[in-house]
Amino acid sequence: MAGENSERDEMAEATISAKDVKKLRDMTGAGMMDCKKALTEADGDLDKAVDLLRAKGAAKAAKRAEKNANEGTIGSYIHFDNKTAVIVELNCETDFVANTDQFKGLARDVAMHIASAAPLAVSPDQIDAAVVEREREVYRQQVKEEGKPDHIADKIIEGKVQKFFKESALLAQPFVKDPDKTIEQLITEVSSKTGEKIEVARFSRMKVGEGA
Repeated sequence: MAGENSERDEMAEATISAKDVKKLRDMTGAGMMDCKKALTEADGDLDKAVDLLRAKGAAKAAKRAEKNANEGTIGSYIHFDNKTAVIVELNCETDFVANTDQFKGLARDVAMHIASAAPLAVSPDQIDAAVVEREREVYRQQVKEEGKPDHIADKIIEGKVQKFFKESALLAQPFVKDPDKTIEQLITEVSSKTGEKIEVARFSRMKVGEGA
């Protein structure tokens, strides 16, 4: 049986074209063998292969979650109209990775995204509780005016709050250059390529006319 399984695996790999492997590598940045294996598992379906690689990358990132990310760089971005500027602190584990073009590029991409998407905080738990409660009250009044039954009102309000978190927290926002992935997924992908924990420590966004 083991021999038969091995033969089937070899036949499946043989049907995976080098062109598809290259395309998957360009899409994910994963290694050639990882891409070939993912395509084989996904029966040649690129989208499924991407999901498999992302899942594995997320798993690896989870294992690195307990490590310290004390190195990093400051990413910056000034919009072409010179009216919006962002600085962001992106951390990793070693100075070696911090100095790579890939890491610096990620820092700039995140800064550029922040300039465009204007998140309120890095993650939902960092959004000011007063801001969240104010939003919740607005939703509560909306539901009341719509005459929704009490037994579903709370679920509707909670759904709106979760949507607010996704729209307002940096990590949950769709990446402006590739809306099919969130900023968290973008960071996870780069983390899987570098082999190090990567995290956004803090950011500051300034726009002319918008005071503190």
